[in-house]
Amino acid sequence: MLGWLVAVGCVILVAWIWPRSKYLGSRKKPSDALLTGLLTGIPRQKAGETPASDRGHEKSASPVALICKPSALANYLLKHCRTFNSYSPCVGWSWRASAILQSVYDTCWPYSSPVQFVRDHLQLSDEGLVSLDWALALCGTSSHKRRRTSSTSTSPVLLIVPNSFGKITRNVLKLCEAALSHGYLPVVFNRRSHNGTPLTTLKLQQFGDPADLREAVRYIRYRQPAGRLYAAGESTGSGLLLSYLGECGSSSYITAAVCLSPVFRCQSWFESGLPRAVQWALVLYQKMSLSRYRTVLGETVHADSLFSSSSLRGLEESLFCQTPHKSTTITTTTTTSSGTTGGNTSGTWEAYWDRNEPLRDVDEVAIPVLSICARDDPVRGPPRSTLPLELFQTNPHFFLLLTEHGGHCGFSARSGGDAPVTGGAPGAGVGMPRTSWSHGALLEFFRATTDFFAAEERAKHLAARRRGLGGGMVGRSFRHRSISTCKRVPECSHNIHAIYSWQRSYTR
Repeated sequence: MLGWLVAVGCVILVAWIWPRSKYLGSRKKPSDALLTGLLTGIPRQKAGETPASDRGHEKSASPVALICKPSALANYLLKHCRTFNSYSPCVGWSWRASAILQSVYDTCWPYSSPVQFVRDHLQLSDEGLVSLDWALALCGTSSHKRRRTSSTSTSPVLLIVPNSFGKITRNVLKLCEAALSHGYLPVVFNRRSHNGTPLTTLKLQQFGDPADLREAVRYIRYRQPAGRLYAAGESTGSGLLLSYLGECGSSSYITAAVCLSPVFRCQSWFESGLPRAVQWALVLYQKMSLSRYRTVLGETVHADSLFSSSSLRGLEESLFCQTPHKSTTITTTTTTSSGTTGGNTSGTWEAYWDRNEPLRDVDEVAIPVLSICARDDPVRGPPRSTLPLELFQTNPHFFLLLTEHGGHCGFSARSGGDAPVTGGAPGAGVGMPRTSWSHGALLEFFRATTDFFAAEERAKHLAARRRGLGGGMVGRSFRHRSISTCKRVPECSHNIHAIYSWQRSYTR
């Protein structure tokens, strides 16, 4: 019922904004010179040519640009990821050509998913609860009655971090469908109090605090020690994923990650980065979600100030940047050490974002991260001020797929523009459904990076064998590492340093 109310409200807002929308139609909007030069498509690379990632100013008919630092992995992606160059956005007088309408449709419109979910409630070290929703199988298949995945399964796991408001969108559900059809085990991470998760402590999770996600990842590795772990963040949920990758570095246990329509400069986004109508809808949704906890939240925050706020900044400040009540000083003092308290005794707005800005530890990220963004994203804002292009141009771990059209988590394509991804994960079935363009690019990025890592490992072992250093024995010991080791210590059963031994070689 809550989802329908939000959807109806968004439709009314869109109907009011529609005549003024600058995103309808195929006419190209003027932009700054830097982005005009970068958004030039992904030409096919031939032998002996200059790498495509170096030819940033060649003209091309493709509506997609891959912006990254030249590297061996970048060249491999350009050669093997055909989905990157196959996007055909809707143009003309179709509602899917409007960035606003397709954003509303894919993020707010209700969707009856055929995927079956099984929930695990994970009790954290401070007795708080987060939940993990495992997508098991598509309805109608022979395996949809299976209630639990096997701990000996070698299928890769896809950890999905939804937006920071707790709304499970159509985009997330369809990503679960696409991942299942390609042999992945999707699992959706729900923060404290989100999506029906009980609130058992007097605190909520701060925007970019990865402590809860870190415990969830350890549990996933404990439960599925034999499969590789990938991650995808949606919208503002990408901020939490980037915070986790930055804090954990090469110990994140994640092979590769993708951010769908991420918000990078979150402090300015909370302050002034949203259109008034979109901000009003998000504030209303968050108030409705928090209203069930009004009494208990009143013990640690000023509830009147919280529910009278008219902006996202006001809500965030009321939850995390106000001085707590005197009666709860002891409680908040013991919980602030974890960084997830509802009240914050040290907290100015600037200090809050010093601890929660997603890119604060970006130099520590040690895995490939792909960001899929659209220039006409009405939620993130203008690309000139919201996209950290210098990050993608200088850091070999970050890749940006920047499209001309697509909205926020939309990326609607013309009929025939969505195609199944070839070479899916091990265990992918036959007759897989067609996926959206962004989901196809995500899955193909995972496949290509995994193949690249495997080729790097084979080359390293072959070189070691030629030198007589027993490279074959190293490979066998890695593949047959005992799973019981993981059960004694809740960590990844793989040798994490061996996995990331390629992290320097692919930046050459």
